[in-house]
Amino acid sequence: MRRLLLLRHAKSDRPPGVPDHDRPLNRRGRDDAPIIGTYLAHNALIPDRVLCSTAERTRETCDLVANQLAEPPPVDFDERLYEAGPPAILSLLRATPPKVHSLLVIGHNPGMHQVALTLIASGDVEARERLHEKFPTTALAVIDFAFDEWGKLHARSGRLDRFVTPRQLAAEPD
Repeated sequence: MRRLLLLRHAKSDRPPGVPDHDRPLNRRGRDDAPIIGTYLAHNALIPDRVLCSTAERTRETCDLVANQLAEPPPVDFDERLYEAGPPAILSLLRATPPKVHSLLVIGHNPGMHQVALTLIASGDVEARERLHEKFPTTALAVIDFAFDEWGKLHARSGRLDRFVTPRQLAAEPD
């Protein structure tokens, strides 16, 4: 079994004159990313490895999420994830080493949303409906697969285990 955690970067700022790749997180993004990290820790969703875009906002998201984990997993920063579409993202996923059973990917829309929609065949109906509507900043989709190696990844091969956002988590009673 394999588990894929797709995380869209947290909300970013748009400072004048700063190239898109170098945009930092804004205050909301810096507040939201640790919420997802805490959620991962409290729900035993600790990845074996992280694959992260090289953009500043994804790197900051990665750091803020990892700071909430007792033992942060190893991180691979890959420029191919920056502005990547589904074919590029799927190719990177299929190249994941066999020893990685749970992979967290931190990237950008529309690629993250499109990959999630491409991979999911079943799962929680309400979560699937919310995911179909949009994949907001700092949204986390957890997708499980029955295969034993990432190279077997294909469209409609996954089951959506959960889809959460910081806003949704803040609204839920403790």
